[in-house]
Amino acid sequence: MSFKGKKVLVCGMARSGVAAANLLCAEGAFVTLSDIKPEEELQEAIAMVSEGVQLITGNNPDDVVLEQDLLVLSPGVPTNLEYIQKAQSANILIISEFELASMFCKAPIAAITGTNGKTTTTALLYEIIKKHNPLSEVVGNIGIAFSEKAKDIDEKGICVAEVSSFQLETIKTFKPKVSAILNFSEDHLDRHGSFRNYVNIKARIFENQNESDYLILNYDDVECRELAKRTKAKALYFSCQTYDINGIFLKDNIFYLNSNGETKRLLEINELTIVGMHNYENAMAAMLMAYTLKVPIDSIVSSVKGFKGVAHRIEYVRTLKNVIYYNDSKGTNPESSIKAVEAMDRPILLIGGGYNKGSDFSPWVKTFQNRVRKFYIIGAVSDILEEVCLEQKFYDYEKKDSFEAAVLAAAKEAREGEAVLLSPACASWDMFKSYEHRGDLFKKIVKELI
Repeated sequence: MSFKGKKVLVCGMARSGVAAANLLCAEGAFVTLSDIKPEEELQEAIAMVSEGVQLITGNNPDDVVLEQDLLVLSPGVPTNLEYIQKAQSANILIISEFELASMFCKAPIAAITGTNGKTTTTALLYEIIKKHNPLSEVVGNIGIAFSEKAKDIDEKGICVAEVSSFQLETIKTFKPKVSAILNFSEDHLDRHGSFRNYVNIKARIFENQNESDYLILNYDDVECRELAKRTKAKALYFSCQTYDINGIFLKDNIFYLNSNGETKRLLEINELTIVGMHNYENAMAAMLMAYTLKVPIDSIVSSVKGFKGVAHRIEYVRTLKNVIYYNDSKGTNPESSIKAVEAMDRPILLIGGGYNKGSDFSPWVKTFQNRVRKFYIIGAVSDILEEVCLEQKFYDYEKKDSFEAAVLAAAKEAREGEAVLLSPACASWDMFKSYEHRGDLFKKIVKELI
């Protein structure tokens, strides 16, 4: 598609929106970049916008939307806004920033989605890929806008991409060489309306793949496994429970690869530095994706052994007086935080709460028994979490008025041999700019403890 002379409205002035606007401007489009936030709150973003891009700030672009040839949506912009619905009714093409960037990417794409584990799997796959192929890049929901890198990725490299449901919602032609869906649990229901709709949007990651492509699925997740019936791609699996699959499985703490009727031993879990069953699943997914991309097995295993994990995902912060502090700020839904709780091998003082995305917290609180010694509740969801604790007969909780107060209370009350874990099970938007902002503050407070 040529964008020269086209009128394009880019919606949302976060990093991906700015990158999309700059990319389109360089391609000769007449670009308008809009954001509901007032101009004074957008100075950092505005400073990065190319000359020639028109700005609309402080309100929705209702007056110009019908003049456009194309709308490009940042991930944070929902499709049910009135002006976007107006454009849709007028048959104006609407795509995501991710879709736009993919049009310019000449390299094969390895794309990862799922409710939990996306960032860890993406980071690990990139570690494996870049050692084998230094021309490769990592982009997407991991924090690097695809539009910033798309034109510069060498066609001989690999583009490793973390993709959210928000980014998949408005794709058209996006086609990865290998895609992976890690798992499903209720998330973003406030935006997608239902779990079934959420699953269907995630499944769009493979809708344009064909028989020459690969789809990696979690065999132990029924929703994932069933998606094999809906794809033209070659389906491969990873599993911690089933061994007669075509893919990678974990048996007796050892990873094995089943391929072409042969089984090959890969490595043991004690050779990894990342912990928890969820991370073993992430490792299998990354290894299997790398295998489909022709990375030698010895190189795959070496990279997995050296992988240290990612920031804000069960991230070790420090040990003080034999109390270990972990930052799991990226645990933004109950399923993710369940995995963090289950990964601990010692009693936990847990800090959780924040902005509620429509989640059911009961399964999370059920895991507290015999694991969480005390729960410090924060954020807009406090009353709901207190109610769930009482329903689940978990009484060792305390509501705190501030994040800092919760962290300091946990540190003060922690005993030797215990862990202080930040794993909120909620988004950060009620108190912080992002989950990174929340995690960074946690680390700062912990590192300043005497």
